[in-house]
Order: sequence, then structure tokens, then C-alpha cells
Amino acid sequence: MEITYILQFSLILTHKVSLMSRTITFNELRRIKNSLPEGSIHNIADKLNLPVQSVRNYFGGSNYDFGTNMGFHLEPGPDGGFVVLDDPQILDMALEILEQKS
Repeated sequence: MEITYILQFSLILTHKVSLMSRTITFNELRRIKNSLPEGSIHNIADKLNLPVQSVRNYFGGSNYDFGTNMGFHLEPGPDGGFVVLDDPQILDMALEILEQKS
């Protein structure tokens, strides 16, 4: 019960600080990444002029030798935990690709 209260308080503060942030479960974020057609990560990176590894890090990767942290904050919780994404642009592009795919 105490962990839930702390988590909810943390998420409320995060949303007040950044109106553009988005919260999603870690497992859902990975499902989205794994559902993308081959080459999608490279296409997103090219469109945003980012290193490919930075886009992978956005989806939960952790190779910071060739990419940067992309505003990915993980909080404990169900379904792999809650991820607060500072900027949902990459997620929105991935969702658009999946929408076009179906």
C-alpha cells in the first residue's frame, strides 16, 4: 500500500512538471517496439536526426556508448513498471507506423 502511494505521488509530480510527458508500462513500450516492422527504428532515427542507439534506448535499451538517454524514467509497478517518457515524439512516430501497418 505504501509503495502505491509513493508511486502515485511521483507520477502526479512528474505530470505537473512536464505537460508533454507520457506514462506507459514498460511491457507495453516493449510490445510496441517489438511490433514495429523491420527498419522502423532506423527510419525514426533518420527522421529525427538521432543515433539509432538513442532510439533503442528510448524503448528500454541501455547502450550509452553509442546513444544517449532519451528521457526514459522507470518507476516500479505492475507490467514491468511505469515508464515516464519526457518527450512522446518517438512513441507517437512508432504508433503511427503501427497504425499504417494495419
